[in-house]
Amino acid sequence: LHQPRVRFLIADDPGAGKTIMAGLILKEMKLRGLVRRILIVAPGHLKDQWQRELRERFEERFKVINRQVLDDSFGENAWESEFQVITSLDFARQDDVMKTLRDVAWDLIIVDEAHKMAAYRYGKRISKTKRYRLGELLSRRSTHLLFLTATPHRGDTENFRLFLDLLQPGTFATTEMLNQSIREGDNPLFIRRLKEDLKDFAGRPLFLPRRVKTLTFELGVESPAEIQLYNDLSRYVEQQYNKALSSDKHRNIAFALVILQRRLASSTYALYHSLRRRKKRLEDLRQQVDDFRAGRYPRDDTELLLDGVEELSEEERWKQEELWETLSVAENRAELDAEIATLEVLLQQAQRIIDRGDEVKLRHFRQALNKLRQEEPDEKILIFTESRDTLNYLEKRMRAWGYSVCTIHGGIPLPARIEAERTFKNEAQVMVATEAAGEGINLQFCHLMINYDIPWNPNRLEQRMGRIHRYGQTHEVTIFNLVAADTREGRVLNRLFEKLDEIRNALGSDKVFDVVDELFPGRNLSQLLTDAAANARTLDDILREIEIQVDEEYLHRVRVSLGESLATRHIDYTRIQEMNVRAREQRLIPEYTQAFFQKAWARLEGLISPRKDMGRRGYFIIDRIPYPIRNVAAQNTFKKRFGELQKRYPRATFDKDLAMRESRASFISFGHPLFEAVLHWAEQELRPALQKGGTFLDPDGRRDGVILFFEGQIGDGQGKIAGKRLFAVYTSTDGGTMEPVSPAIIWDLDLAPQPAEADFDLDALISQVINRIIPSLEQYRGELTAERQRQAQIKRKYGVESLRYLITQLEGDLIELGKRAEKGEDVALVWRNKRQQKESYRQALLELEDSLEREVLLTLHMPTFVSALRVLPMHPPQETDAAEMHSSSRIEAVGMEQTMRYEREHGRRPQDVAAENVGYDVRSSDPQGAVRYIEVKARAGV
Repeated sequence: LHQPRVRFLIADDPGAGKTIMAGLILKEMKLRGLVRRILIVAPGHLKDQWQRELRERFEERFKVINRQVLDDSFGENAWESEFQVITSLDFARQDDVMKTLRDVAWDLIIVDEAHKMAAYRYGKRISKTKRYRLGELLSRRSTHLLFLTATPHRGDTENFRLFLDLLQPGTFATTEMLNQSIREGDNPLFIRRLKEDLKDFAGRPLFLPRRVKTLTFELGVESPAEIQLYNDLSRYVEQQYNKALSSDKHRNIAFALVILQRRLASSTYALYHSLRRRKKRLEDLRQQVDDFRAGRYPRDDTELLLDGVEELSEEERWKQEELWETLSVAENRAELDAEIATLEVLLQQAQRIIDRGDEVKLRHFRQALNKLRQEEPDEKILIFTESRDTLNYLEKRMRAWGYSVCTIHGGIPLPARIEAERTFKNEAQVMVATEAAGEGINLQFCHLMINYDIPWNPNRLEQRMGRIHRYGQTHEVTIFNLVAADTREGRVLNRLFEKLDEIRNALGSDKVFDVVDELFPGRNLSQLLTDAAANARTLDDILREIEIQVDEEYLHRVRVSLGESLATRHIDYTRIQEMNVRAREQRLIPEYTQAFFQKAWARLEGLISPRKDMGRRGYFIIDRIPYPIRNVAAQNTFKKRFGELQKRYPRATFDKDLAMRESRASFISFGHPLFEAVLHWAEQELRPALQKGGTFLDPDGRRDGVILFFEGQIGDGQGKIAGKRLFAVYTSTDGGTMEPVSPAIIWDLDLAPQPAEADFDLDALISQVINRIIPSLEQYRGELTAERQRQAQIKRKYGVESLRYLITQLEGDLIELGKRAEKGEDVALVWRNKRQQKESYRQALLELEDSLEREVLLTLHMPTFVSALRVLPMHPPQETDAAEMHSSSRIEAVGMEQTMRYEREHGRRPQDVAAENVGYDVRSSDPQGAVRYIEVKARAGV
């Protein structure tokens, strides 16, 4: 975040909390004053989740812009009127919407599921999707750009290079340069952390292990009727599949037909309803002979959506899949009649199995469910399925078995999902869910999960696991996968899970489930399952593709794939502990923010009273918001940044821990609209008091002088602020002492009841003191310069070298084109385009080199005077014997010696920090890293 232009990719693990990571970055950049106008682009079905989590976790209000908002803007550009916006990826990629986006500049753009902005190379030709072209536009219109994705690489290095090109065009000119950055671990654009890598400040894993178990069953052994249905359906699908492949106009229909096999893999009930829909559609077509002969039935849309269906919302995907169920390759009335007759036979078979009520998978599912209830009777159980028909079937069956059940699927709105989450948490024993359970709700209070069916897209399997194996989970997660071992697709899935188990054991980590696709490079696992279901290839051939050799060479490639070389693999937890300790020492603890608020609130004559009905102290009722605060909060710029102010806050607290214990409590601190409105009021209304200064008392009676506060600022060669820091200097009235002190010294002083006389020349003091600040400011500049130089070195290594490479390549192309022109070929247009491209890269190189020089050229600004405090020694009360209570450096030294010796005798490492004015005298740590902060008070004879 020290960079003037932040552009990078975070490869986030599902369940690691991408909105939290993005929110932390967003909040930090806002607090530093780096960003105001923010755009978040996410898949349509995730907009509500982003809006909810940013509001609840960070008190950040975002407006959703969609088609209706754009149409209602009446000639104005809706993007320009809002400061914080969320929109849909597929809405933004539309041509007319992109035209409106071209006119708007953003400080920060965050793109979720960013890998969907894809481009591909076919020989020398690059094919760019509409989403990729949107990415190019966003890259040009943003200062800071953040991409989020769980699948950045997907096994195609050139696709990955083109993807990174959206962040910083030209950083990697070739895939070899990209691979080198991965090998050497200094990719300047890419941060990857799987949740298994995340640890707390003591180095302990944040995520407990998960156990994934495969429960197999065999239809042929336990149910002749079910294996007969499977075989008959397979013959029907295989026949239709091969017929579709033999005709160019039907080729895409072939892949859609396999949806019937996926329905049976889910449940006989789901297959039954799919067959019914298909049979009804074909009967309708038979009645419309003329339309059928003219070929007017839905094929074109299918061709367009087959490739992108996995990127749709669940409800949209179901609609497409239901369309697939009805597609036919019948060419005449006789073929249509024959197909309808086949469907009727399959329907009768499925109906008999359902009526029997003893489906093999259902029987094994009930056994697993009962076993979990016996072993962990009070724990919640989450059931996943792909099909809404299966969801309805399982809900009905489990209610009949005596379980309390709730459901979530993609057809219900977010508020209803949130209500189902509450029901599951507080009432229901079991939740049956489709993938929509991952959109906008949190289920980490549950640690038991059963996959009733297995998605053929491996990424969705991990997304399911991530619903409960996520931040905040306090138990080991147990996941059961139900698989029919004697079906073709079941054998592939079973062998896949066995191989994943082998890789996991060899790696010593269960992170393999995070990147299933990347463990089998060059294999399309979804396609393998499709080929198995349609019998398009021999099963032995398909299984051979999964039979990878798990040797040291392979494990090395996997470790690289898992990101161990893409970000710093080793983390110095000792250093992070020290940073954490310092952060705790210097933070504004709740008592300070609460004291500030309450003093300001009293001055404003607002009402605040403690709640006595919530079981512990620290909760308040805040009533009657004063007019000055309402006036501040009514300003549009304030509302767009911090959100709306409520009329009252019946459950308010200044302590984050208390706010987390009570989900309905409002956490009143920085970023909350009420706190920010009070802060804004104080800064504006009380500024004269700050400039006037104040009189304070030193409880230790040591200081008699003036403390002057200055703001130091460092600028860079681009005219931007590189950093700011507050400095303080104490000077005694006798002129014998002038020393830098921590600005936090004010916390150790008491406000004097009466102001002191101005017995010093402020202007003269400022002139004397300002030179004492320059060395500290120089040191601060050195810290910033070292970091800027480190970043510039990486940018030069890849950015400058890449641009030079591209320029050289284009120069070669131009020479070749010149030779062709001499032979009489018309290459003028190509030559002009290449020439313009070369000039564009040359200009980018000049700008980059100039920018890098300016970034590391840091200059000091003259420190600005902020305020002054007159500090008087606090005299003892009159009734106290002054002889017993006087300051003595000798006695204080004895007290420090006693304290330091005591700490060492008890195995701790004490450090004397009395001179640093940090609010205590000794910082003492034990071998485990726990820190004690000790204020020493020594008295004679005690």
